[in-house]
Amino acid sequence: MDLTYPADAEEFRAEVRSWLEENLPAGWFDEGFEMTLEERKAFNRGWTAKLHEGNWLCASWPTEYGGRGLPTMHAVVLAEEFHRSGAPMRADFFGDTLVGPTILQWGTEDQKQEFIPKILRGEISWCQGFSEPDAGSDLAGLKTRAELDGDEWVLNGQKIWTTQAGFADYIFVLARTDPDAPKHKGISYLLCPMKQPGIEVRPIKQIDASAEFYEVFFTDARCPKDNVLGGVNGGWKVAMATLGFERGTSATTGYRRFEKELEGIVEMAKANGTAEDPKVRQGLAHAWSMVQIMKVNGLRSLSSVLTGNKDLGVAALGATNKMFWSEYHRDVMELAMDIAGMGGQILTGNAAAEEAVPGYGARRANEDYPASILQSAFFFSRSETIWGGTAQIQRNIVGERVLGLPKEPRPD
Repeated sequence: MDLTYPADAEEFRAEVRSWLEENLPAGWFDEGFEMTLEERKAFNRGWTAKLHEGNWLCASWPTEYGGRGLPTMHAVVLAEEFHRSGAPMRADFFGDTLVGPTILQWGTEDQKQEFIPKILRGEISWCQGFSEPDAGSDLAGLKTRAELDGDEWVLNGQKIWTTQAGFADYIFVLARTDPDAPKHKGISYLLCPMKQPGIEVRPIKQIDASAEFYEVFFTDARCPKDNVLGGVNGGWKVAMATLGFERGTSATTGYRRFEKELEGIVEMAKANGTAEDPKVRQGLAHAWSMVQIMKVNGLRSLSSVLTGNKDLGVAALGATNKMFWSEYHRDVMELAMDIAGMGGQILTGNAAAEEAVPGYGARRANEDYPASILQSAFFFSRSETIWGGTAQIQRNIVGERVLGLPKEPRPD
């Protein structure tokens, strides 16, 4: 690794830290600081506007579209300082992190001018329409169709596991626009309005009674002809770019949510006496070493970007990092539930207050199934080896595209 923070990046760090101290609520940095539910709601309503006023939203984006054009190390420092303070850094994950960068990379000038400023101002929210009941890991097997009718695309089909669909303004959706082309070749990437007749959204109720995912049904839904990103039938390469953004992490901060969570698990083991069990101690030591590897891998990824050192294999690091942290989290959550013992089967969440779940933000326990922070994290960890590319598919990608191994035989 070859990583040095330049002097101007450290000066920028002081600027970010000063702004946060001036704009976060009084007492934010005090030990034991808490907000009521109504205070949290009020804070969330005003925070996006403050971020926009400070020009912190998507600050690495080009200045001509409203960003600050920050260089890489300044963007790293920005992420570090927001993480240090515990302040929210984005308005809308799907807009800020996924579709926004994809539009910047693949969009026409008109598309950039139409959507990027609205994303930066937090005026529109997005959801991702990729997975289908019969097209998850085999995404190219999707069946949702879009047919051109004058100046509009007419969509018919179904998407599933669509986070945020219940209140999103737009969906970036993959649809088959040429049914006669090979399956990877006949797909287009559409930016489709959600608030219209022909789109039905149904919540998917989860085991803890929450409903963060949705099914989306298209029945003659309409999308403007010009809202195709990357050209008609060019959607596969655009989708791969989006998935690349999803699989990326903040190089020097991505591991820290796992570090904080592990500290809590260790404290629980000390409190209930399981820390004296050699197997538990070994499990915790192994988990600690895995978190340290995440830290080093993040630094390696950043160093390779800064130095242009292709020998480090940026693509390989991205794929292996996704497998590594998602499988780690699944395993450490199982260890945590073992440490909790029978007490882990008792629902101890507080439905009357918001509690911070590391990595996911503030959540309220559901009144019908008041899961604790640990239980919520355990449930969510079950999905992490799946979304953003399953671990099994990622292994195939690394084996075939990075190691040059023969392709896996296909059943057809």
